[in-house]
Amino acid sequence: MKKLLFSFLFLSQFAFGQELALVRLGDIYGYIKKDGTYAIPLKYYSAKSFSDGLAAFRDKDKWGFVNAKGEVVIQPTYDDAKYFNSGICVVAKDKKWFYINKKGEVVSTPPTEKYYDFDDGIAFFKMMDKVGAINTKGEIVIQPVYDIIKPFEGNYARVRQNKKCGIIDKTGKVIVEPAYDDIGDYSKGVVWAKLGDTYGLIISGKFNVLPGINKIWDFEGQSLTYARKDKKVGFIDMAGNWVIEPKFDKARAFRNGLAPVCVGDKWGYIDTKGNFVVQPSYPDAEVFSDDGLAPVKVDQWGFINKTGQLVIPAQYDITAFLSFKEKGFVGGVARVKKDKKWGFIDTKGNLLGNQWYENAEPFSK
Repeated sequence: MKKLLFSFLFLSQFAFGQELALVRLGDIYGYIKKDGTYAIPLKYYSAKSFSDGLAAFRDKDKWGFVNAKGEVVIQPTYDDAKYFNSGICVVAKDKKWFYINKKGEVVSTPPTEKYYDFDDGIAFFKMMDKVGAINTKGEIVIQPVYDIIKPFEGNYARVRQNKKCGIIDKTGKVIVEPAYDDIGDYSKGVVWAKLGDTYGLIISGKFNVLPGINKIWDFEGQSLTYARKDKKVGFIDMAGNWVIEPKFDKARAFRNGLAPVCVGDKWGYIDTKGNFVVQPSYPDAEVFSDDGLAPVKVDQWGFINKTGQLVIPAQYDITAFLSFKEKGFVGGVARVKKDKKWGFIDTKGNLLGNQWYENAEPFSK
């Protein structure tokens, strides 16, 4: 009995936890699983991607929400609806925007000039043209004192106050005082910043000038990032030391130990010592995914493995997932376009469900 109960619970959690993709065939929307079969059949005339376990759909001129089984959990009574996150969603009714929970109950919040989506327990609110943040209980956790708060990256966000930039955490604690003309995303205690025309790294609260550098990109959780000096790009570590001297015309981030770099008008891939693993031969190239594949362009786009072998033919257009910065494979699938149709391929190049669609949105849950 215990074994049967465990199996049932496991299958239930798997069913609710799996990612689904919104697809449109003709004028009708439905949702597919990563094996290409339909989780929810084509039946909606308008719908949105899943987020936080629910997806908005439109019935006639009203919006409601379904779960991953296609069951209606919030009846279509809204004039518009956004995406659930942290159990809360922004909806509109009778020309007014407000928050609801997953029971369809209204969530009270401080007065705001604009309703922002929640993200990992936090939502911005605006009062007298200043921005602060609330939690899911509607409580103010960051007072509205900033001109701009950028979306949180993990526990940290960039802010702008009195034309100067800094970093805060989710409690509103100031990590880097707003004293800089530009600033990057805080990562592992380090962030790049610009003061006047000077670039440097802020380490332990101290601004360390990096002479001659005129551009630094975000670390994004990596130990190396790329920077530009005298019109050439190389890679620095989190102490600001050049690990790979600036000798490339363009570059992108390291992933899986390799980074795309451009010499002249051709892209290849280097290792963390700066040695070419894939010689510059492509008109364009993107970063490697966690699946060990990277998009490269010939006439169209295909995918190479870490040895440089073209394992998926160059016959597609590719596009970035809206919820991800990178193009190519995300979670074992890549969104591709061919002959004006959209679909997904797996890491072996197989078309999911052997089906192309008029539109296909990223997998989400």
